[in-house]
Amino acid sequence: MSDTISRRNFLKAGLITAGAVAASGTGLASLAGAASDEPLCTLLDLSRCIGCEECVYACREVNGHKFPELKGPIPEMIPKAKVKIADWSAPEKRAVSDRLTPYNWLYIQRAYGEYNGEPFELNIPRRCMHCENPPCSKLCPFGAAYQQDNGIVAISPDICMGGAKCKAVCPWHIPERQSGVGLHLNLMPQYAGNGVMYKCDRCFDRVAEGELPACIEVCPADVQQIGPQSRILEKARQLAKETNGFIYGLEENGGTNTIYVSPVPFDVLNGSVEKGPGKPHLQPVADAMTAPNRMFAALAIAPVAGIVGAVARFGLLAGNKDHGKENM
Repeated sequence: MSDTISRRNFLKAGLITAGAVAASGTGLASLAGAASDEPLCTLLDLSRCIGCEECVYACREVNGHKFPELKGPIPEMIPKAKVKIADWSAPEKRAVSDRLTPYNWLYIQRAYGEYNGEPFELNIPRRCMHCENPPCSKLCPFGAAYQQDNGIVAISPDICMGGAKCKAVCPWHIPERQSGVGLHLNLMPQYAGNGVMYKCDRCFDRVAEGELPACIEVCPADVQQIGPQSRILEKARQLAKETNGFIYGLEENGGTNTIYVSPVPFDVLNGSVEKGPGKPHLQPVADAMTAPNRMFAALAIAPVAGIVGAVARFGLLAGNKDHGKENM
């Protein structure tokens, strides 16, 4: 049996388990009430995560159609020293699941250590934090990174030039680049941009249809809950109070719509996890958009990004219409 088939069966088994949990009334997260004016927020109870990675496989299965597909060789960028090629398209690299990549938007970060004289082992699902005031969308010069009304932060692959501004300003450096794809190939392939940036978009297309994000639907341990921000924050505070736990994401970067509750302090976890490229930290994070320079840049970029994004979208729509006429 191939690895792909075995993983798909693993996913199906997880979906069956998740369905059983929902049927039993034990609290599988739902989007009930999510049609409010509040942003959607997720709560992750780290004491529940068993590290099975079903969420990782589910994310790949459901979002695979959004992954980048190269149609030719990657252009050599100029200058080489400044613009680095980032290529994750080879089968062995696409299969990487122990860090964030353009083909892996969610991974399980392992934490091992000792707290209060007792050993601990925790599994931490890591992905985009979906900040309340995201610097990635505020400072993207092309308007490719954007925040939906429901708080989901996404990147439009049709507009992104791969300049990685989003990655540079993200406190956790979440977005990852795939070279050799995207709009820049049709403009100045050796000089403008270098591909497209990718990250978790919280299954916005599923959410728009009233469905759960894949990682939440498939989880057999009911690790995550999703709903209106006020309700989720109330649940997070209550859970932390009941378990003498600790919260991350409530104040980080001015507040995020991804809230972790852990039985171990996050400074201890941060010292216990492997960090590096594609493996974000768990440090405290000040609000990146309060700095005067950042605020000024956001105000200056916003109208330009809006115009560029609108023009790009209009051009793409027009191109698609013309292509449709040619095929008639």
